[in-house]
Amino acid sequence: MENNTLALVEEAYGIKIIPELYGNGHINKTYVTETYPRLIVQEINTNIFKDPVAMMENIVGVTQHLGKKLKANGKDPDRYTLTVVPAKDGAMYKTFDGKFYRAYLFIEDSQCFDMVTPETLRLAGLAFGEFGRHLADYPAETLSEVIPHFHDTPSRYEDLLAAIEKDTAGRAAEDVAEIEFFKEYAIFYGTVTERLADGRLPLAVTHNDTKINNILFDAEDGHPLAVIDLDTVMPGSRLYDFGDALRTGAATAAEDETDLSLVGFDTAKFAAFTKGYLEATGDAITEEEIDLLPESALLLTLECGMRFLTDDLNGDVYFRTHRPRHNLDRARNQIKQAKEIEKLLPELHEIVKNCLKK
Repeated sequence: MENNTLALVEEAYGIKIIPELYGNGHINKTYVTETYPRLIVQEINTNIFKDPVAMMENIVGVTQHLGKKLKANGKDPDRYTLTVVPAKDGAMYKTFDGKFYRAYLFIEDSQCFDMVTPETLRLAGLAFGEFGRHLADYPAETLSEVIPHFHDTPSRYEDLLAAIEKDTAGRAAEDVAEIEFFKEYAIFYGTVTERLADGRLPLAVTHNDTKINNILFDAEDGHPLAVIDLDTVMPGSRLYDFGDALRTGAATAAEDETDLSLVGFDTAKFAAFTKGYLEATGDAITEEEIDLLPESALLLTLECGMRFLTDDLNGDVYFRTHRPRHNLDRARNQIKQAKEIEKLLPELHEIVKNCLKK
């Protein structure tokens, strides 16, 4: 942050900011304050979030709703959800030199986990399940779609077809096997969107980035505290959050692993997350949603694989790459994982049934 902007933000919030970047986030620039109570101060990346005002309206609405629910359940909202801290003039964000800034209360004595074990996944299931349950009565239709068509799988497929047609990077001939794979599943891509459209699935508040490191855990005893990184909170289906959590959480290898013999899907981790999720969600989830939980893991894996292949065909313009054809490697990885999930679907359905019995 430039010195003159730093001074303006400090004056607006009545704080002193440590000028070095904090944490390892790749999208927004994050800082922490010297002054107490400590705040997280972020410069919002408007290249990704084109309408930061709408995004902040989503976040403020959702966090205030969560705060009321938590307080009613005897939990401290300042510890169990993000708290947007207004500037001295009451504004929920500030703009300086065309850049957007916001502040959150720093949740002390907390930690994130990157290592995924069945137990941490069970706890993650509890956290995301409670997040969904507390927001079940929030009017999802009032939220803005900050990234249009983010988990609209048919739209992602249309993006892939357009990339094949344009063949900007001249790679389509090399990617034939991967292209044909995704074409074979075209009829499956509307599984969630069609049911949302006709009302078989309820519209819900969704997080849309349900990685385990988007949960803060208590540093002392490890119990889940707050679901964080709410920038992509939008209207959608709870199946997006469940499926994406398992796409990453139950994977047996990193999503760019090139040794495909290592790529699979861990049913023990699926069971652990599902147990925690269903326990915390309670009656906020419908039978139709429960029936599609295993398919959601397949759908979100296919969707992510399509996005990687689309970016490969477009010349690597969206995802950061660290080697030649990195996005093609990622796409092949997700294809292998999707194949493994599909083979496991009968077993995954049995796991869901068993979780419901307990």
